[in-house]
Amino acid sequence: MVFEPRTYRDKMTARGLISFQVTSKETDLWIAAKKNLKDLASSTLIKIREELEAYIKSNANFKESYIPVEVPETAPLVVRMMAKGAKKAGVGPMAAVAGAIAEIIGKKILEESEEVIVENGGDIFLKSKIIRKIAVYAGKSKWNEKVALIIKPEQTPLGICTSSGTVGHSLSFGKSDAVIVISKETAFADAEATALGNRIKKEEDVEKVIEMGKKIKEVEGLLIIVGEKLGAWGNVEIEPLS
Repeated sequence: MVFEPRTYRDKMTARGLISFQVTSKETDLWIAAKKNLKDLASSTLIKIREELEAYIKSNANFKESYIPVEVPETAPLVVRMMAKGAKKAGVGPMAAVAGAIAEIIGKKILEESEEVIVENGGDIFLKSKIIRKIAVYAGKSKWNEKVALIIKPEQTPLGICTSSGTVGHSLSFGKSDAVIVISKETAFADAEATALGNRIKKEEDVEKVIEMGKKIKEVEGLLIIVGEKLGAWGNVEIEPLS
């Protein structure tokens, strides 16, 4: 598997917060909090990965399936969150892995910090006391880094997750430059971004997919970019970036 350098992080800042990076094998997190909690985040990430890898060894279908997989109540938290989010979205559990990890670590950090941002390859868990702007990365689209999502404190904690058929290494059967789903459940937002992104084959699909997203109660907002076209719906505010 080939991993692209996350050069967009060179431009990432978080006013009033201290940022740090945590990695473990394939997982590479950018985190911002009120203080440096790298050790806490690192130990939590290692534990999550150990639990997930052990579960996959005992149930290989959990990793390979493209459809939802039932798991027991005794399964590790990350496994249960992935399975729950994927079931709601109608996709395989691995479509929710980045969002689940971001949310678990974010909530752990919230025990020590009143604000946190966890970014995991375009999937974000966010709790903030001030307005935050999240720039939208959309590959070669004309909208790439030209617009930002405006997230207000009262909306958080929140999951903001992106799927793309043209950017990054994550599996997508679609052709979108960016499908962003906003939801209170980060694992679900991750899985649903994949599910909706899989349905995007051309610019004309944007309206159809937005109509589909409107019917899903857990979806609070959508932003879809395909080539020259941008569509948005729900509790999502967008402003141009200079």
